[in-house]
Amino acid sequence: MKYSIQSLMVAATLGLLLALGCSAAHSAELRVLTHASFVLPKPLLAQFEKDAGVKLRITKAGDAGEMLNKLVLTRTNPIADVVFGIDNVLVGKALAAQVLDTNDTSLAGGAPLPGATAPNSVNLPAGLVPVDYGYVTLNYDKAWFAKKRLALPQSLEDLAQPAYAKLLVVQNPATSSPGNAFLLATIGAMGETKAFDWWARMRANGLKVSKGWTEAYYTEFSHNGGAYPLVLSYASSPAAEVFFSKTKLTEPPTGSLALPGAVFRQVEGVGLVRGGKERAAAVRFIGFMRSAAVQQALQTEMWMFPADATVARVDALRHAVEPTFHHSPGPQAIAEQGRDWVTRWTQVVLK
Repeated sequence: MKYSIQSLMVAATLGLLLALGCSAAHSAELRVLTHASFVLPKPLLAQFEKDAGVKLRITKAGDAGEMLNKLVLTRTNPIADVVFGIDNVLVGKALAAQVLDTNDTSLAGGAPLPGATAPNSVNLPAGLVPVDYGYVTLNYDKAWFAKKRLALPQSLEDLAQPAYAKLLVVQNPATSSPGNAFLLATIGAMGETKAFDWWARMRANGLKVSKGWTEAYYTEFSHNGGAYPLVLSYASSPAAEVFFSKTKLTEPPTGSLALPGAVFRQVEGVGLVRGGKERAAAVRFIGFMRSAAVQQALQTEMWMFPADATVARVDALRHAVEPTFHHSPGPQAIAEQGRDWVTRWTQVVLK
């Protein structure tokens, strides 16, 4: 049987296409578990897939606490290879549940990572590499306080006084990460006994509690039409107000209020899932999260500060003032007593 040059070329081309198709169909899949707030530009994610030769399957599992719970429940058959969003509140629980691979020494103690450009500016225990950090703080409505000619509170004790009755809305620590962070800050600053005494007095002073951040900020906060001029939010929230404003603003309409005992620094990390697959690609993803491009992008995507201190801050974050202090009971105390504190808070504030 004879074959023409043209037919041979067609056959060769078809064979190549079939080979490429089979290769693409069987390309490795890197399973990434994150919380619901994870956002990065699609071109960045696409470039990682191209460079690493994998297909990303990103699963957003709700709040960070819910995300960790899913990881714990599936630890005998892991649903992810790498996880982002476990923070300094949850790390104790994650380590106790042994869902993180802490044996990879290349990921410990700020050691050089693929794509990393500087040593860590913030720390997390071995098994998690810091990616970003932010501050849970009180925010205030500038126009409301100016109209009422009421001085801003200078302490948590001020907030418990009649002058500030029914002015503050916070999130329930049982259902909200910032709500839990605020509870921990008060305990870290005042100690358990004094903290819960303060919470009891705040209940008597008309404290408003919402389920989550969205309800507190966009429904209850006076800047957005609600009745409460003080809201629990983030130090970066005023910067986001300027960035997303439909009209050009030179100053934010809200401010961040750093009061002793009311500031919690949240540090988020990325780590290998124990028993996960695609280990080389997962390690590469960790380096990707520490790369300059991602560290720059997350500032206005997730409104956090970059863990890499050498990465330039975006202009919008000049309106995000970093507090000079923060309080926390510490990871071990949180892991051992955190659940009991939330239960006690519920009894003191809601029942």
